[in-house]
Amino acid sequence: MLRFAANLSMLWREVPFLERFARAREAGFAAVEFLWPRGEDLQDLVEVARVNGLQVVLHNMDAGDIAAGERGYTNDPARQEEWRERFLEALDLARRLGCPRVNCLVGNVLPDLPRELQWAVVFENFRWALPRAREAGVTLLVEALNPHENPRYLLHRTADSLNLLRALGFPPNLKIQYDVYHMQRSEGNLIATIREVFPHIGHVQIADPPGRHQPGTGEVVWKRVLGTLEDLGYEGYIGLEYVPLRGTEESLAWLPWEKRREATAADLRI
Repeated sequence: MLRFAANLSMLWREVPFLERFARAREAGFAAVEFLWPRGEDLQDLVEVARVNGLQVVLHNMDAGDIAAGERGYTNDPARQEEWRERFLEALDLARRLGCPRVNCLVGNVLPDLPRELQWAVVFENFRWALPRAREAGVTLLVEALNPHENPRYLLHRTADSLNLLRALGFPPNLKIQYDVYHMQRSEGNLIATIREVFPHIGHVQIADPPGRHQPGTGEVVWKRVLGTLEDLGYEGYIGLEYVPLRGTEESLAWLPWEKRREATAADLRI
């Protein structure tokens, strides 16, 4: 069975962030995910998740000012102390929520520093973070982003993420966040790639390119992609990280209400 999580950073954006938890519950979801909740009271967030009976299955650590183009700063030696402080803050939130996964964007290329130095900082930060995450029962994720919208980002293809895991010795609590939208725009060949790297995938997110709207609005053949995950025995969650076309409620028509916790690929209206 496929399990789905509503991404609260992308869905129901017409209401304040904390109100989106209730919207997700009312829409039939049992699980949610979100980017780092900048500006929110974290204790209020923990409480609203509890009151609504929702499992937070993934959240990002702080990645800087996303709207201004930042995509993390794991690679910045000048911000290493800040990164570690923000990581511990994210890990503490994960503990309080019972959230098993934290996504760590690695950053944009810093043009004034050698790439070798930037990668060395990335490796140092992850080597420092991984045992702390393991002690907390948390898996860390790395994500590739497509170069059309994120031209300076360090990871653009699935192979880039895999190489990072390889360089760190494939720690059991470091996995790939496989975003179908980004990877279709970056490289295509979704089904073959998913099959190849499946043991290293820790989380999946979906949106339909080129518009990044809900499944069924773009070019991906979703029954095949999600059916492949089902056939492979994927036990994680599929995050709905898309920009709703014509409102969130209408955008969910592809996923029947009674199937928003678990579904088979055959259940989907796409």
